[in-house]
Amino acid sequence: MQVERPQKTVVINQPVATEGIGRLVSLDVFRGTVMALMLDEYLRLPEVANSFPQSTVWGWIAFNTEHVPWQGCSLHDLIQPAFSFLVGAAMPFSIASRQAKGQSFRQMLAHAVWRAFLLIILGIFLRSISHRQTYFTFEDTLTQIGLGYVFLFLLAFTRVRTQVIVGVVILIAFWGAFALYPAPGPNFDYARVGVPPNWEHNYTGFLSHFNKNSNLSWAFDVWFLNLFPREQAFVYNEGGWSTLSFIPTLATMILGLLTGQWLKSNRSKREKLRGLLIAGVGLALIGLIFQWAGICPIVKRVWTSSYTLYSGGLVILMLAGLYALLDWKGLKRWAFPLIVIGMNSIAIYIMSWSMGQFFHQALETHLGWLLAGVGPIFRPLVDGLGVVLIFWIILYWMYRRKIFLKI
Repeated sequence: MQVERPQKTVVINQPVATEGIGRLVSLDVFRGTVMALMLDEYLRLPEVANSFPQSTVWGWIAFNTEHVPWQGCSLHDLIQPAFSFLVGAAMPFSIASRQAKGQSFRQMLAHAVWRAFLLIILGIFLRSISHRQTYFTFEDTLTQIGLGYVFLFLLAFTRVRTQVIVGVVILIAFWGAFALYPAPGPNFDYARVGVPPNWEHNYTGFLSHFNKNSNLSWAFDVWFLNLFPREQAFVYNEGGWSTLSFIPTLATMILGLLTGQWLKSNRSKREKLRGLLIAGVGLALIGLIFQWAGICPIVKRVWTSSYTLYSGGLVILMLAGLYALLDWKGLKRWAFPLIVIGMNSIAIYIMSWSMGQFFHQALETHLGWLLAGVGPIFRPLVDGLGVVLIFWIILYWMYRRKIFLKI
């Protein structure tokens, strides 16, 4: 890990991207948006929404600020695919920049391997903070990206046709592996793996191959995770998250790689925007069709192939909106708070895992008497806003001093 101190900072009212290898403002703002959505967990909005059970607005907010139980997709469920997608989207610009500095392929490959290793180790480290020993788990965002990062880097040097073929093969093979793994039978003990036997999200028929903690990914983790020293034997993941999700996550990163190459091309901005809109709508529809046809459900927790397509389409549409505002229309000033976050995404990710509780307790200790005045209903929201504000101030301090934490 290194602290990079660029010679120039980002000027918000000037185009950030230079011809060929520069940055796109929309990518930095999108990265900041994704990290801001991650921080909304501190606002505890679903908890506030419980006080307004009849409110449609609060119901919508609650749904979109937490993960769905199994099938489906909320805004919160798009955070990890968006972050993974952006890794791929930034790849063409990063490679072009390194090539312009005279780096060889061997040097860039060595850096990619080192970066992948650091991502995996950092993910495990952050996951282990609340445990008595190293907590070996590989389903979090950083480790999932790290497991596929070197493959993504190598694909970046292939033709677009090859990248598309690899992405399609990944999705078909991953779906096929789930379909071939035996579905849970009528006597399967769901309670043993933390799933209520009559859980409303349990599928029947063919789609039962994708049921929680009874599928291929669960079986793999029961074997794989128990190869590592653990406080107790791994039986199931309470949320149904899995290691093998890194395989379709690579497909998500390939979508980002293809998008980054498209945005880096010499096409007009209008053409680029049109292409993003067509791709976004098309991918989302294909994912929905696969679910409606009973072929593959949209389930983030095991990153099904239809979820990869559906979430990838929605992420591209989100990027398209930002590209239209920022890089096409040039409306950049409003995005400054998000750029501050996006330029230090690794820093805020680490802080959110390691410092949130400390800042929360500090606010309670020193300003609890003041925060109590908002009442019990909105107290979680105000507490969370205080923590997020502290995070942003730290990032702004780093931004002003041109300190950008990168791996």
